[in-house]
Amino acid sequence: MAQIDVSDLTIEYKLPKSDGVFKAVDSVSLAVEKGEFVTIVGSSGCGKSTLLLAIAGLVKIAGGRISIEGRDVDGPGQDRSVVFQEPSLMPWSTVLANVRFGLQMRRWKKDDITERAMRFIKLVGLEQFSDYYPHQLSGGMRQRVNIARALAVDPTVLLMDEPFGALDAQTREIMGEELLFIWERDRKTALFVTHDIDEAILLADKVVVMGRNPGHIKDVMQIDLPRPRNGEIVDSPQFVEYRKRLRRHLHDDMAAMQLVREAV
Repeated sequence: MAQIDVSDLTIEYKLPKSDGVFKAVDSVSLAVEKGEFVTIVGSSGCGKSTLLLAIAGLVKIAGGRISIEGRDVDGPGQDRSVVFQEPSLMPWSTVLANVRFGLQMRRWKKDDITERAMRFIKLVGLEQFSDYYPHQLSGGMRQRVNIARALAVDPTVLLMDEPFGALDAQTREIMGEELLFIWERDRKTALFVTHDIDEAILLADKVVVMGRNPGHIKDVMQIDLPRPRNGEIVDSPQFVEYRKRLRRHLHDDMAAMQLVREAV
């Protein structure tokens, strides 16, 4: 049995000032095995973030089923941690206090909290910054704190919604390699939404490609590249072939969008 099982998922939103509905995701099925790193890509508006947030239990579903280890998802749960694009840190608290807070909310033993928080702060390379406040950190460092807080509570599944989307290209590349290093330590099951093709391939065991109108899965690409990986692998012939395949999918979506605009 897959660790995450999404079956025939449909998500709808009521349209404002009307009785109509907008179908954001339609008949999506996806299986994620324990320890897999899965990335989700697609053009803007294809429902990739909506799918992730539904797995997080933060979006109500209209039909189908989501389960984790056989248990239905009907809201947020302690088995999942979410990292968003914008670091959701408490500005009045230090790095250590921010990571401790996640553990306190999960009711970890008081005597273990500081030691565990520091262990994950060290894991993301911020041990010397534990007494700093968020405004004293760069964007990449703030996102490392977010990742440390998410991992410290020992989730079954780590969900990331474009966590590096607000970073510059160089910092984004560095963060991707650092995330792989962190993930290699215990291989948490991870779902990662991104619009960056190279990032999607570099991180993933498999890439889920979503199409739009309504959101659906167009392809699931198994990524057969050796681990551990770093940025140098992007120049390999196999990586280039994966990139071409993803670009064709996204180009088809953009072409379809253009036809719709012309028809209107």
